[in-house]
Amino acid sequence: MLSAIISLSVLGVLLGLVLGVAAQRFRVEADGAEAEFMAMLPGTNCGQCGYPGCAGAAAALASGEGRADCCPPGGKALAAALAHRLGVELDTSALAEQGPRVASVREEICIGCTKCFKACPTDAVLGAVKQIHAVIREACTGCAKCEPICPTGAIDLEPVPVTPQTWVWPRPVDARAPKPALV
Repeated sequence: MLSAIISLSVLGVLLGLVLGVAAQRFRVEADGAEAEFMAMLPGTNCGQCGYPGCAGAAAALASGEGRADCCPPGGKALAAALAHRLGVELDTSALAEQGPRVASVREEICIGCTKCFKACPTDAVLGAVKQIHAVIREACTGCAKCEPICPTGAIDLEPVPVTPQTWVWPRPVDARAPKPALV
């Protein structure tokens, strides 16, 4: 019994050392711009931008393929900060300023078609075929992918009420960011 414990411990230490050396030797340096864009994005990974999460959007912005107004949850402030970082002009008047939202299902008209269930990227919609669906509020990112796909219009996106549990300290204002133009 003691020899099995010793041999497994030695094997674990050796494999750990091999993995540590491999991690150092084959390390890939991250693009500085991509990491900066990733820090600016909200991190909800909702997919509203059309990219696979915030990492995909950050990669697209760093390569020049993404637009400064690609992130709807970030709102006007994020769009202005991304435009400033990219060095482009952006008219934020067309952007809708909306706070965080969460989906809810109106049970009286839900037919249990499971289309919203299949469209949800975070598995926040619960339900089964021909059963009333529900939304886990903590898992919902407010991406709105379930709302247009519902054939009966049973899904609504509601603003998250500000309570002591949902209130967050606002991010500090970047003094280097351009001030919005008064029109």
